[in-house]
Amino acid sequence: MDAFYASAEQAAKPSLRGKPVVVGGLGPRGVVATASYEARRFGVHSAMPMAQARRLAPNAAYLVPRFALYRSVSDQVMELLGRLSPLVEPLSLDEAFVDLEAGSMADDAASALEIGRQLREAIEAVTGLSGSVGLAGSKMLAKIASEEAKPDGIRLIEPGTERDMLAPMPVRTLPGVGPATADHLRRAGMTTVDDLAEAGEAELVRLLGKAHGGSLHRMAFGYDDRPVVAERDAKSVSVEDTFDTDLHDRVRVRTEVERLADRCVQRLRAAGRSGRTVVLKVRRYDFSTLTRSETLRGPTDDPAVVREAAARLLESVDTTGGVRLLGVGVTGLADFTQEDLFAQAAGERAAAALPGGPDERPEKAADSREGRPEPEPGPEAAEQPAARRWPAGHDVRHDVHGHGWVQGSGVGRVTVRFEEPGSEPGRVRTFRIDDPALRPADPLPLVREPPDYSSWPASLPKSRSGAGAPGAESSP
Repeated sequence: MDAFYASAEQAAKPSLRGKPVVVGGLGPRGVVATASYEARRFGVHSAMPMAQARRLAPNAAYLVPRFALYRSVSDQVMELLGRLSPLVEPLSLDEAFVDLEAGSMADDAASALEIGRQLREAIEAVTGLSGSVGLAGSKMLAKIASEEAKPDGIRLIEPGTERDMLAPMPVRTLPGVGPATADHLRRAGMTTVDDLAEAGEAELVRLLGKAHGGSLHRMAFGYDDRPVVAERDAKSVSVEDTFDTDLHDRVRVRTEVERLADRCVQRLRAAGRSGRTVVLKVRRYDFSTLTRSETLRGPTDDPAVVREAAARLLESVDTTGGVRLLGVGVTGLADFTQEDLFAQAAGERAAAALPGGPDERPEKAADSREGRPEPEPGPEAAEQPAARRWPAGHDVRHDVHGHGWVQGSGVGRVTVRFEEPGSEPGRVRTFRIDDPALRPADPLPLVREPPDYSSWPASLPKSRSGAGAPGAESSP
């Protein structure tokens, strides 16, 4: 997909179409997740510190990511890809490999190009967004072709042309060549893919080791035999937050851990899963990162159980000096829960910690928030910055004005632009942050009534053998 997060925001917000948009963390430590092509003209790019992006493009719209929207669009795209082949390997929300041979959908360059053309049309019709397609005989070359096709294009690398096409490209083009490896190769006089091919395998093995050197030599000639691997079940679910300023108040730290635990369970339930190991991640003021985990007696999706486990794990972590990042995750995923067993296990652990032992345990005190007093909020918790309550770019609904999105907030006020996907650019209004008529809302679909592609790709060219029809309808 092309500049996926930013393009989705432009499609959702008519007033931002054709304008520079930057999506990422907006705090002092934030980084750019995606920049629209309009913002890229100013030099803004992914992974850039947000402060630097603001200096380069001060008039761009800076928005906090809306992953619920991005996931819903990604699901639509992946469903279309699954109709082309049973082998679809997602790399991220906006990128995937598809093995067309496994779907018997193409047997020559012309039919492959037609598949790519119709796929792009289908993606735009269903999501309202553009994507770029790369077609080649291997994963490495298809990836390169898709980058060459951006934005909103299609590129085919014909068999037999790989070597000539790769030769002038920089070594960073190849998978596994990061900044350090590229610098090492540069010092050895190799800056292009052709340099790697000419150096020979023995020299690359001497410089980089047998596995890495041999792999790069093969890739320099266009060889890549890695298979497309169908999507596997997620092994964990986690959430984390980086804070604008280090947290020093222990009560605030615990409050944030419990909030993250609730968000983690929401994701767990959305995926229809449960888990038995709770993991806590703490990055301290000095960038040292600690992880703690607790394996329970069975899988659960009970938010009270995950909160209590995460809070217990926090007790074993020294937060003196401040905390810059917190994360809560659940691993050991399953498709079922054992609620009674979990509640009993949590109760037993809490009871064992009491001075009088299990018989003096307050009823249900360890099973939920009910039965235990809430801690007094510290000064950091009491402030609750408006930026956290009303993130820039997120959806809201007003009882009178309808659906809109947050343009900014602060000093007790929140500014909202009222518009929807497909509408004309909307009006801007400002409210108190505690206005009872204003509340957070879920994202609206980018395409109100997407066309029905349930029978697609019946019209696509099939293999001459005719063997591809059943496989073309398989899911990944």
